Amino acid sequence: MTFAANFSLVLPEVILGASALVLLVWGAFHGKVTPLFTGAAVLALLGAAVAAVAGPHGHAFNGVYAADAAATYAKVAIYLFSAIAIVLGDRWLAVRGDQKFEYAVLVVLAALGMGVTASAGDLISLYIGVELQSLALYVLAAFRRDDAKSSEAGLKYFVLGALSSGLLLYGASLIYGFAGSTRFADIAAVAHGTHGMGLLFGLVFLICGLAFKVSAAPFHMWTPDVYEGAPTPVVGFFAAAPKLAAMMMLARVLGDAFPDSVAQWRQILIITALASVFVGAFAGLAQSNLKRLWAYSSIANVGYALLGVATGGETGLSSMLLFMTLYMVDVTGFFACLQALSRDGKPMETIEDMAGLVKERPGIALAMTAFSLSALGLPPFSGFWAKFYVFGAAMGSGDVLLQWAAVLGLVGSVVAAFYYLRLIKTMWFDAPASPVDKPQPTARAIGFAAALFSFPVVLIALIWLDPAARAAAAAFGHA
Repeated sequence: MTFAANFSLVLPEVILGASALVLLVWGAFHGKVTPLFTGAAVLALLGAAVAAVAGPHGHAFNGVYAADAAATYAKVAIYLFSAIAIVLGDRWLAVRGDQKFEYAVLVVLAALGMGVTASAGDLISLYIGVELQSLALYVLAAFRRDDAKSSEAGLKYFVLGALSSGLLLYGASLIYGFAGSTRFADIAAVAHGTHGMGLLFGLVFLICGLAFKVSAAPFHMWTPDVYEGAPTPVVGFFAAAPKLAAMMMLARVLGDAFPDSVAQWRQILIITALASVFVGAFAGLAQSNLKRLWAYSSIANVGYALLGVATGGETGLSSMLLFMTLYMVDVTGFFACLQALSRDGKPMETIEDMAGLVKERPGIALAMTAFSLSALGLPPFSGFWAKFYVFGAAMGSGDVLLQWAAVLGLVGSVVAAFYYLRLIKTMWFDAPASPVDKPQPTARAIGFAAALFSFPVVLIALIWLDPAARAAAAAFGHA
């Protein structure tokens, strides 16, 4: 393939990489963050999304990079939610006097890494993408360096992230040693019709390393502390785009490199999924801090998404893509509302802080109620449709173990309903403690837009989201 053909396939990454360098130099020379600077960062992400949609499909650099419909779907969602994270973070940091140009640069670099992982066709490109996004996320977690909790969050994330990288690299080295190649297509050819113990051991370590990135149990230990300590808009970003990128990465490795070992990796994913669902459901019951509570909620939701990946095939992949898209809207909207709220200049981050919110800020209370009911899975909110697709894929798989896993996942969802209903009860029925400050308009607007998407716009969105996810899954690995 010619250089021009390769270049056209990786154009989204070229746009983001060049934009990050330009923004870095721009920020270093001017120092101050202006609306023009923030707009340029957002425009770079939107431009990359357009390039991903309009660009050709195929494999670049001898199969190291795969530009297919599934990668395009994931990239568009990742870039859009990264752009929203820049807008939310810019306003939140400005109010607190922590506005720095590095924030937008780091989000763009993280999005670049996520795009690479979504298109990885090789263990080396996979690792490069993972580390690029992870290093940017470590710094974002500790972005408020004068805040002890933020610094602690960044340090914990970095240390445990190094452990996960070690597991991922060890698994990759075992797979390379036994397969003789790092390319997914070559690994699939070697693994075809065989179940060598070396490859399976490597696969287990690889899954463990990737499970950390999606905060799946039992590799979830970093999530509650990092969510609690990181800046609120950063947490909203953590819970959205990187989760989709990591799930796409997991599907890419299993679907492209080990398509004939479904029976082996499905068992691992089912155990991980159920552990995530029940850890998220039961541990969340004891939480009063909303950021920690939604950390456990994200762990449980990752479990549901893993059921879609475990199903395999087009149905499983499309259900996972739909689930993660709808979940990203809910979690972004919730944290947008959360960062818009404060009392006497102090952020409202506990369930008790939300007492009587409906009397003070009825619009935000209604939006947060919609997100809570959606995360609970109550029809007709978007969260119901998200779970409907993954549970439907699992039940229709014909695998008895996967069908029982779906039933147990539904039980876990019922348990988790308690803490969502507790938040709703506090907002609607408890007496307010003190007046709520005037909400930040940008965050409030994004929160309201996400709430409208959660219901009723989701009923319209599914008309084009469902076919898009199905088309992406159908073309997966066949670009």
